[in-house]
Amino acid sequence: MKTWPGNAWMQAHQIALYLTAIAAGCVFGLVLPSASKALEFTVNPILGLLLYATFLSMPLTRLPQAFRDIRFMGALCTINFVVVPIVAFGLSRLVAGEQPLLFGVLLVLLAPCIDYVIVFTGLAGGDSQRLLAATPLLLILQMVLVPAYLYLFAGPSAISMIVPGPFLMALLGLITLPLLAAALTQALSTRFARMECIGDWADYLMVPLMMGTLFCVVGSQIYTVQSSFAQLALGILVFVLFIGLMNILGYSAGKLFQLPMASLRAATFSGVTRNSLVVLPLALALPAELELASAVVVSQTLVELLGMLVMVRFTPKQSTTLQSKL
Repeated sequence: MKTWPGNAWMQAHQIALYLTAIAAGCVFGLVLPSASKALEFTVNPILGLLLYATFLSMPLTRLPQAFRDIRFMGALCTINFVVVPIVAFGLSRLVAGEQPLLFGVLLVLLAPCIDYVIVFTGLAGGDSQRLLAATPLLLILQMVLVPAYLYLFAGPSAISMIVPGPFLMALLGLITLPLLAAALTQALSTRFARMECIGDWADYLMVPLMMGTLFCVVGSQIYTVQSSFAQLALGILVFVLFIGLMNILGYSAGKLFQLPMASLRAATFSGVTRNSLVVLPLALALPAELELASAVVVSQTLVELLGMLVMVRFTPKQSTTLQSKL
C-alpha cells in the first residue's frame, strides 16, 4: 500500500479530528441556522461517499463467506431484535407520558444501524466485513419488526404512520449503490494498472470523509435540538442510558455466542448504534402533533456520535491502521 502524506498523522489523531468536526458543526449550525438547513441536502451524499470508501477498503469477494457465519448472525439478531427491544421498552417508560417523545425514542432505538456503524466498528478493531455482510438482513428484519414493536409498545395508531419508502431509498442510496460502485472499482483495479492506487486513496480519504459527515449531520440539526432542548432532555437521558446498557448487554450476549474478539466488538457496536439517519425521513413525515419526534431522532444522532467516539477511544486496539482492521 502506498503511504500518502499526512495519512499516518490523521490516523493517529482521528478522534481529536472528529471531535473538532462535531464542534465546528455545532458552531456553524448555531451561528448560521438558516444556512445550516442547506446542509441537510449534503448528509446522504457525503455519507454515501464515506461508505463507498469504506467498502472499497474491504475485500468484497469474501463477503459470501462472512454471511455464512451462523454464530455471528445469530448473535447480531439476538442482540438487535431480542435484547434491544426489551431495553428500549424499559427505557421508553421514562417518556411514556409524552407521545412525540415516546414515538421518537422507540422509532430510533428499535432500528439497528446499517451505515456508519461499519466505519466505527473498523476503527475499533471490530470485524466490519462481517457486519457489512449482515446489513441486508438487518435492514429487512427491521422493516418487518420495527412496525410490530411500535404496535406493541406505542399503540395501534403507530403502525399507520410507518411507510416503507424511506427504508427502501436508504437501502438503495446508502448501501446498494456505494457497495456496487466499490465492487466495480475493485474489479476494474485488478484489470487496469493505473487504477491500482484507488484503494490507497480510499484509505487516505476515510478520515476527511468521516469529518465531513459529522460536520454535515451536526451542523444541519444542532439548531433544532438546541431550540427544543428542554423538551428533549428526558429523551437524551434515555439515549445515554441506552448506550451504557447496550455496551454491557451486547458484549455479554456476544460472549454467550462465543464470538472471537473482532466479531464480539462488531456485535457490541451494532447493538449500541441505531439507524437514526434512515429513520429521520420517517420522523419528518409524521403528522404535526408528532413533529417533535424528528428532533428526538436528531438528538439521538448527536448522543450516539459522541458515544461512538468514546467507545473507539477506549476500545483496546489490535492493530494500528484502519486498513488492517478492515
